[in-house]
Amino acid sequence: MFIAGLHKIDSRQKRSGMTIVKTQKLHFKRLQMKNALITGASGGIGTALCSAYKQAGYVVIATDMEKNPALQCDVFIECNLLLFVRDESYRKTKITEFKKQFTDGLTTLINNAATQILGSTEKITVQNWHDTLDVNLIAPFMLTQTFLKELEQVKASVVNISSVHQTATKPEFVAYATSKSALSGLTRSMAIDLGNKIRVNGIAPAATATPMLLAGFEGKKEKLAELSAMHPIGRIAEPEEIASVALFLSSEHANFITGAVISVDGGISGRLHDPV
Repeated sequence: MFIAGLHKIDSRQKRSGMTIVKTQKLHFKRLQMKNALITGASGGIGTALCSAYKQAGYVVIATDMEKNPALQCDVFIECNLLLFVRDESYRKTKITEFKKQFTDGLTTLINNAATQILGSTEKITVQNWHDTLDVNLIAPFMLTQTFLKELEQVKASVVNISSVHQTATKPEFVAYATSKSALSGLTRSMAIDLGNKIRVNGIAPAATATPMLLAGFEGKKEKLAELSAMHPIGRIAEPEEIASVALFLSSEHANFITGAVISVDGGISGRLHDPV
């Protein structure tokens, strides 16, 4: 019996068709897979970043000098950014390790790792400067440059974690504040230089309730309350609040945002601390 609109398909054609459909689905799935490489992953903000991206469905490749047991990630790669910047052999080894994790492109690079070396103008050394700038400025540049092909492949987003110290600082933060000002400048410059290839943005957090910060205020509840009150919003940030802004900047909702450094500081960078 003949039915209009139908035709006979042999079993080989059926199997072939199924194979094509499966291949197309797998290819589509691979293209849709979002991933994020997050540096400084074991710190307070880094841990929050990894959790936020993991919960949002990203494959999370985390890196730091050692792994935090609480870290949520798919892959952890130990990496010393000072050596990454300074030692070509070490850098090549790490690049190979990283690139194995995103052969189909890298959706998001979060340059979160930082070092904070305090010292007055009289006491800070040239070595302190090199260590600060290599981790806080040169490493973000080199990571972006190194993975540019993979980032361009998927029209990716780079998010640099700067600091309120980019514009408002305090005594003995001369090296750290300078490095963060430079990182914010790098963010804007790379956004212009790379145009529509990828998006490059930054976040400038103020005091954030990381385990490290809270440990510094142990037994000093009044001082922590004083710090909180200095922020017009009346408190310091939670790490998850910084992570949520990064996640937004990585998303399609931020497709027209590039070269921006968003202050997530509770309003403190706009406040005068007059005695009255």
